[in-house]
Amino acid sequence: MNRRRKWISLVCMGLASVAIMAACSGNEGQKETSSPVPSASPSSGPSSSNEEIGVKPVTFSFYGHYDWLTTAPWGDNEATRWIQENLKVTVEPVQSGGAAEEKLNTMIVGNDLPDVIFTDRGATVERLAKAGKLVALDDYYEKYPNFKKYVKESTLNLLRSEDGKIYQIPNWYTSGTFGNGGWMVNKEIYNELGRPALETFDDLYAYLIQVREKYPNVVPLEVGEKGAGLEVMYGGFKEDATSKWISLMGYPDGNRLVSIYEDSAFEELMLYVSKLFRERLITQDALQQTQDAVKEKVNTGRVAVMIESNITTYGAEGHRALTASDPDAGYEVIWPIRKAGLSKDKVFVSGFESLGWNVNVITTEAKDPEAIFAYYDWITGTEGQKVLFFGPRGLYWDEEAEDGSPIPNETYKTVDVSERTEKMRKFEDFNWAGNTTFIDTAKMNLEAALSESQRSWETIAQSTVTWATAKDITEFVNTEPLPDSEIGVISQNVYDIYTVAFAKMVHAKTDDEVKAVMEQAKNDSERAGLARLLEFRTERWQANVEKINRGHE
Repeated sequence: MNRRRKWISLVCMGLASVAIMAACSGNEGQKETSSPVPSASPSSGPSSSNEEIGVKPVTFSFYGHYDWLTTAPWGDNEATRWIQENLKVTVEPVQSGGAAEEKLNTMIVGNDLPDVIFTDRGATVERLAKAGKLVALDDYYEKYPNFKKYVKESTLNLLRSEDGKIYQIPNWYTSGTFGNGGWMVNKEIYNELGRPALETFDDLYAYLIQVREKYPNVVPLEVGEKGAGLEVMYGGFKEDATSKWISLMGYPDGNRLVSIYEDSAFEELMLYVSKLFRERLITQDALQQTQDAVKEKVNTGRVAVMIESNITTYGAEGHRALTASDPDAGYEVIWPIRKAGLSKDKVFVSGFESLGWNVNVITTEAKDPEAIFAYYDWITGTEGQKVLFFGPRGLYWDEEAEDGSPIPNETYKTVDVSERTEKMRKFEDFNWAGNTTFIDTAKMNLEAALSESQRSWETIAQSTVTWATAKDITEFVNTEPLPDSEIGVISQNVYDIYTVAFAKMVHAKTDDEVKAVMEQAKNDSERAGLARLLEFRTERWQANVEKINRGHE
């Protein structure tokens, strides 16, 4: 899914802030709404009526606030066509055109917001909420059954805005564990080299040297788009840590955040990364390479080892490509590599948040916001999740287990895996209220019904490694300041210093140069206000801890 850290232009955000206040100054509150039919627990069968599941016919506009996101036409696949025909729900996509900030700003200035905005938590949501342009959803959360059933109270508490109201509908929230980051190896190369131990960073270094010498046309260690995997390695140098600490620019020490530049594990990471880079064990354009370039290498087998925050997607696609011509080829996921002496069970590759990834907000432009919420509540229930992940009944499943999980039919078992995967991804693009716990359980149950040769690479990787090596970092959500606030400016300046320093450390010619660059970045960050930023984030973090604890009472 998402590259979590997206830094937004201060200029664009400043313009958006002014525009919101100007466009919303005449707002007189949200429009009157009509009530949908009374809600009830959703039926698992597609023959159920709209009354039984609490959904009423509704048409609404939907804007995905991401440069990269293009929402396909509604009704173009089996899932959305089923929804349109059976639930009488139609969605009208509004595209960003590759310029999300400019598009949103234009809609704000023109007082022409869409009915639903799909975006990251944080600045965009809070600005619109403060301007009175979002519908408070508290009463709907109480009225409808599915979010109330599946979303933890502590998660809802963390979705509350400063005024105490909830404006957000979470996507891919969870009450369990999930994660897609990790390490994988090229099976053919690994087998040919005798499958040596790959447990510690010393083991990895020795193995990469072998690869470099024997396979000159292969990348020993692939680190993903723009070198994303380099920071992911941080979790292997310290127990109970993830690269989230780097994005916070501080690691937790007791109940406060301390500068990342004070962390010996961060220094060890950068010394190790620089060593691998200067010995040409990592792609030399790692910090500039595109996702397409990475996929091309993975899919043609020119990668020996890879670490990435989304290893399951790269691995599944690459494995299918290689095994198409050689069943014994492909990739296999391995347990995270770590510093010698650390406990393997306390090393984490990725972090996850119970709030999930992004959120949906309903604007006051919506004529019937409750009907929209009722549809989203249906999405997040068992029937909605089946339709928008596996497809409607009759496609890949005909019956279901007691917990609502679909039971794979013969079509699912016999259809080409690539075709099935591609089709299901099109369904998933419209799963805007993803229920991670249900889907993960359903996937595991579904895969268990298949023979080993029929099971997906992605599901095997998740069930054996990537979920177990993901750390719950929910308590650190909502710690980003508003970009155009004083602390927001400090945050941007501190991160700019880090970005330049990180590149210099990766390209450093000696260990002493790495240390010198780090010391300079530390001093520059302190002058830029890092201490104030960490104080702000510490306060937000501790407030989250209190909210989470209240949700557990």
